[in-house]
Amino acid sequence: LARAVGAPALARAWAGGAGGRSWLSTAADSHDDFKPVVKASGDGEVSAAIDAAVKRSPIMLFMKGTPAQPMCGFSQQVVRILHAHGVDFDSMNVLESDALRSGIKEYSQWPTIPQLYVSGEFVGGCDIVTSLHQSGELADMLADAKPADADAA
Repeated sequence: LARAVGAPALARAWAGGAGGRSWLSTAADSHDDFKPVVKASGDGEVSAAIDAAVKRSPIMLFMKGTPAQPMCGFSQQVVRILHAHGVDFDSMNVLESDALRSGIKEYSQWPTIPQLYVSGEFVGGCDIVTSLHQSGELADMLADAKPADADAA
């Protein structure tokens, strides 16, 4: 149900270098599914890569850890809610990259993680997702989920 589809573009170590920042990857020995898709050379590219992932995926979760192994209780709660709804979703582990971790907070103007996006729109963090789940509103949002860039095609 859960995929880390966008992860190759972002979830790599971020390091400063003489020529600016660059993604570090050991892609030479990786399967094609895990090789880098985007090479970022600055903070603007991190934001652009986040934006592309949010728009490409109908349901995107930025979380600590992975759906199979959440690294915080709040991320685990949102994963459980999504699993309870039986939806497929993509995720990115913000613990794998400081740039991703800070970049998603800047992108959403929201200070906490996890962050859920549905149809390209920011839904909220654990407390908001839990509240929407309890009220039944989340089920409607998830049922109507589609990639944000689907209308552009």
